[in-house]
Amino acid sequence: MSGNEQRHGFDEDAETRALLRSPPSEAALAWASESVGAAVDRWEVLRGGMSSAMYVVAFSGEPPIELVLRCYVRADLNREEPDLAVRESASLRAASVAEIPTPELVAVDPLGERVGVPALLMTRLPGRVVWDPTGVDGWLQRLAEVLPAVHAVAAGHIPVGVYENYAQESYAPPKWATKPTMWERAVEVFHGPILDGGRCFIHRDYHPGNVLWKRGHVTGVVDWQSACIGPSSVDIGHCRANFLGYAPKLAVRFTRYAEAALGTRFHPWADIAALIGMLDGLRRTPPRLAGREAIEVAVEHAVVALTRP
Repeated sequence: MSGNEQRHGFDEDAETRALLRSPPSEAALAWASESVGAAVDRWEVLRGGMSSAMYVVAFSGEPPIELVLRCYVRADLNREEPDLAVRESASLRAASVAEIPTPELVAVDPLGERVGVPALLMTRLPGRVVWDPTGVDGWLQRLAEVLPAVHAVAAGHIPVGVYENYAQESYAPPKWATKPTMWERAVEVFHGPILDGGRCFIHRDYHPGNVLWKRGHVTGVVDWQSACIGPSSVDIGHCRANFLGYAPKLAVRFTRYAEAALGTRFHPWADIAALIGMLDGLRRTPPRLAGREAIEVAVEHAVVALTRP
């Protein structure tokens, strides 16, 4: 497993990982070709996906076209969330008006009637994912400055859905927890009311792995399948959760930049929503010691802030 996958908390087994890296089916390529009206010239697997198989597909023509094909090949996720492609297509339409580059929807096979699994075809954005920048504070600041453009999207006319916490298989504290009672209190908060203030259009899965860069500038934000209407702090909390696991100090600095960019304070409820919403993964693939300590401190601070008399 690559370092980037470890940082984002990927914990799928080898069989699932092989499925997500498998070649596109003939049906998928035929559908993509028909949707574009051009023959497929070549394709390549995009690594890093967790919920779907991703490919760059090049089509013949003048000029040649490169698009991204996303196939929801995981039967377990399709059973749990059969409308993933429907939701992502709606989110892409909503995000298309944002003042940041986002992929444009080209075609969707929402139920997999043509491809065999739900699938989308979208434009490819330039740039690459950056996890280890040379100028960390500038990188964090620019990451934070993307959020106002996301949250300003008026998505009321598009059915993008409403925020819900990610359900877990088990809510037992991780074995490495030093304060299991505190984790249990966090779970109670998690199952309580969802934060009502500051609702807007959110990415829902905002973290460095979904932001593209070129020469120090953001060239786009990708992976909109989870976008919805929800508390603005959720986008900060999800990004913080990714940082807490491998570079805790970045979580604090990112939060300060995000608060400045958005002109609002981060709500501690979002730490519990993000971290308890990753509880299955935190048990199966524990972070390193520094990450475990930082996560537990963040959960404790949030519990204290939310449950003090």
